[in-house]
Amino acid sequence: MTEVKFFFNVEHKLNYACVIAKKAYEGGKKLVVYAPDARLAAEFDRLLWTFLPLSFVPHVRSDHPLAGDTPIIITADDQALPHHEALLSLGAEPPPFFSRFEYLREIVTTDENDRQAARERSKFYTARGFHVDNIDSKTGLSANKKN
Repeated sequence: MTEVKFFFNVEHKLNYACVIAKKAYEGGKKLVVYAPDARLAAEFDRLLWTFLPLSFVPHVRSDHPLAGDTPIIITADDQALPHHEALLSLGAEPPPFFSRFEYLREIVTTDENDRQAARERSKFYTARGFHVDNIDSKTGLSANKKN
């Protein structure tokens, strides 16, 4: 079953997405980034090149000829995805193909509209039997665990 984690209290969604992509790459994981909005996908693609001056995160769009050999894939749909290990969703709605992946990561900013949309996505996953873990991006602590 897909492991679902929401990272909340994020200031800048795409910057945090770059951090997740970099960690996945450095950890040897293959990551698909779901970006259904074309402008968002283009901005994320550009940001991966520039967010750290001395770092490189290899990535391509899903329709690129080297997609099968590249660890980070950016896509707007589920057509011809070469990887099914980890999925990072940048969409407002749950990715329709999320359950094919071992891991799903969602990013939630401090914006109230984004938080509300994330609550709806969390309810969607929970209603389908998936456990959702909520991680505070500032502390790294799970909000689900009782002290």
